[in-house]
Amino acid sequence: MEIGNRPSSIDDPTVCLCFRVSQRKIVNYCQREKPPVASLISECLSAGTGCGWCVPFLKDLHKQCRDGVEDPGLKIDPTEYAGKRASYRATGKRA
Repeated sequence: MEIGNRPSSIDDPTVCLCFRVSQRKIVNYCQREKPPVASLISECLSAGTGCGWCVPFLKDLHKQCRDGVEDPGLKIDPTEYAGKRASYRATGKRA
């Protein structure tokens, strides 16, 4: 669902919740800049440099873009993603 010309949060989930970096921004960055390693995604609005929760997801998006996946995206529901991140922040452990 789109709101004006912008995708809704369902269509464009936030990947880096610390710095509010969306999946669309990360994918566009990877497709445009073609970073050789996922860690360079941090140049995209500091994605992945806060709590660290999103780093495995950034790596997966990077791999999808590098492998030419037509529609790269998170493989988890955005609500579940946010809930698991909250648990990670509270415990320091990935579920």
